[in-house]
Amino acid sequence: MQLSGAVTEPIKKSDLGNIVQRIPGVTSVSNNIEVLPLSPMDSQLRLQVARAIYGYPTLSRYGMGALPSIHVIVDNGRVTLTGVVDSQADKDVAGLRANGAGLSFGQVVNNLQVEQPGKKS
Repeated sequence: MQLSGAVTEPIKKSDLGNIVQRIPGVTSVSNNIEVLPLSPMDSQLRLQVARAIYGYPTLSRYGMGALPSIHVIVDNGRVTLTGVVDSQADKDVAGLRANGAGLSFGQVVNNLQVEQPGKKS
């Protein structure tokens, strides 16, 4: 199994690799998760973008639970959104809210995926 993505702390990369390794049927794990540089500016921007998205009534439901479905990745001031949303409108609004949060270097990369109709569980 190959892991990818980004985390803010090295221990999170290690923990995720260990958790996946213990899943029945997994024989090997290639842990390609990137550890983002520790940066107070990136942390502040991540918080601002998350508040802009999850503080918006239409999008607040995506922030509920232990693992929000919209992930805000900030690397050297560059913001990327990943995860899954219910509609194209939600994807577009999340991108607009993230772009309006300020302090990023350039446009927000909106890699949110729209859940396919009929695929809900």
